[in-house]
Amino acid sequence: MTELLYRTDPYLREAPGRVVGHTEEGGVIVAPALFYPKGGGQPGDSGWLEWDGKRLPIATAVKGEDGVASVLVPAEPAALPPKGAHVVQVLDWERRHKHMRVHTALHLLSVVVPLPVTGGQIGAGNGRLDFMMPEPPEDRDALEQALNDLVDRDLPVGEEWISEADLDANPGLVKTLSVMPPRGTGTVRLVWIGDGAEQVDLQPCGGTHVARTGEIGAVKLRKIENKGKQNRRVSIVLDS
Repeated sequence: MTELLYRTDPYLREAPGRVVGHTEEGGVIVAPALFYPKGGGQPGDSGWLEWDGKRLPIATAVKGEDGVASVLVPAEPAALPPKGAHVVQVLDWERRHKHMRVHTALHLLSVVVPLPVTGGQIGAGNGRLDFMMPEPPEDRDALEQALNDLVDRDLPVGEEWISEADLDANPGLVKTLSVMPPRGTGTVRLVWIGDGAEQVDLQPCGGTHVARTGEIGAVKLRKIENKGKQNRRVSIVLDS
């Protein structure tokens, strides 16, 4: 399997690679993969490829037919680097970093709102989770304060891997009802927040995250919207 640079080092802003294929739709597959492909509510990365004095803007990245490869989608029709070409992959780092901050903040939101998650979306500076929440929170300001208190604790964020059998034995690890962890490889990636006795969250996730919660910065809650008899949408925005 192609090395997934976005997973092994989410802070890597650019990396050399080689074109290993094209898709019928005009996408480019580069190995190792630096661009995060759209999935789990997180948008695909954008940026550009450079080779032989040329530059190809990349609008987004999506998963390939195998569910693993990152297919780079050009921003507009253009000549593609040929198969076998050596390229430099460059991320729109500011956008990726905001995705990382928001994604980690949403994990913390699922801590301060300990209810089943029915949906979610990550943006560059904002995001939301939908909860199975028949009644709105009694104190919205207290909820926002609890979220920022976790951010301010500057807790470390990391990953571990467990077998699919272990996940089956611990179904409570899965908070999201709408998106199930990818299966088929025998192992599942867990993202944890907080070390040892300080751990506040542990759940399956394939996305990119910041290394410490303090990197998220101040978070504001937007209006809590009613999305049906049992569901409410809680949206957040980064303060800067």
